[in-house]
Amino acid sequence: MNAPERPPLRLTSFSHGGGCGCKIAPAVLSEILAKAGDSSVPPQLLVGIETADDAAVWKLNDTQAIVATTDFFMPIVDDPFDFGAIAATNAISDVYAMGGTPLFALALVGMPIDKLPVEVIRRILEGGESVCAKAGIPVAGGHTIDCVEPIYGLVAIGVVDPRNLKRNAGAKPGDVLVLGKPIGVGVMSAALKKDRLSADGYRAMIDSTTRLNTPGGALGRLDGVHALTDVTGFGLAGHLLEICRGSGVGARLDWKAVPLHPGVLDLAREGLFTGASGRNWKGYGADVELPAAFGDAECALLTDPQTSGGLLVACARNSVDEVLAVFGRDGFSRATVIGECVAGAPRIAVTA
Repeated sequence: MNAPERPPLRLTSFSHGGGCGCKIAPAVLSEILAKAGDSSVPPQLLVGIETADDAAVWKLNDTQAIVATTDFFMPIVDDPFDFGAIAATNAISDVYAMGGTPLFALALVGMPIDKLPVEVIRRILEGGESVCAKAGIPVAGGHTIDCVEPIYGLVAIGVVDPRNLKRNAGAKPGDVLVLGKPIGVGVMSAALKKDRLSADGYRAMIDSTTRLNTPGGALGRLDGVHALTDVTGFGLAGHLLEICRGSGVGARLDWKAVPLHPGVLDLAREGLFTGASGRNWKGYGADVELPAAFGDAECALLTDPQTSGGLLVACARNSVDEVLAVFGRDGFSRATVIGECVAGAPRIAVTA
């Protein structure tokens, strides 16, 4: 008698949340970090935790600074290679978001050794290594533990000329906002978990989440770029608010101009979005003004956690064409203007 066929292993079944949707909710994180960073800060530390920026930056000399960051999470997809590739892309993105160039990475690996076959774990690491190879960097080491849920990510180390360093602070009234990738990855991941994501939708999701944010280095060298970050777990509204708070400006967001992944609005209208959307809104919704025409689906997309999302740029109006050209040279065909910074309190006014 033949043995019964074993059902396919689903990595997402091991985790209570996936991708950047695993982030601690903004309100809870603010409470946890309320008294952090009270100790004296050495002058070499150019960027720490003060504006919740993408990476720490340590000045070595007048032309070199180290960019250091880490990111890891539970599976957002079931394919182990894709999971590893997405996690690695997401981690390296924080170096690009500072205007830097990655140098090397360290792997962070936590796996339920008694539940996942070794070959599955190996494929996760291979996915991450493939992305590091595309970025031109080695995986120089790391750390592994046996844990209940699968966890994978990287410590990413990079370098930047301090004169080209870009922060999520520095935007000015009148600056134009440019977004490098469409949003909706969280909605797509929710649909995937319920077997509602089409094959085309999955391919679009993988293409976006494994596309390295390589324009960051060139954007760092543009004087007209005043602020730069990447859109991840707190959603478009959350990371735009970080720019606003760090810069002391407000923002107008043109919702009609925001690029969406194909089909995600319909999926959101069917209720296929993550719990992180609601937690995000609870954390910062008081600082977002929505138009009357906005429904639950639109709000869910505005706060949708993006795993390995796009770069968000605040630049001078006369630099917009140059910024879009930088994105275009690296194949980011859907980079687009989505709004502007305005004088006033750090709030977002969304127009339909």
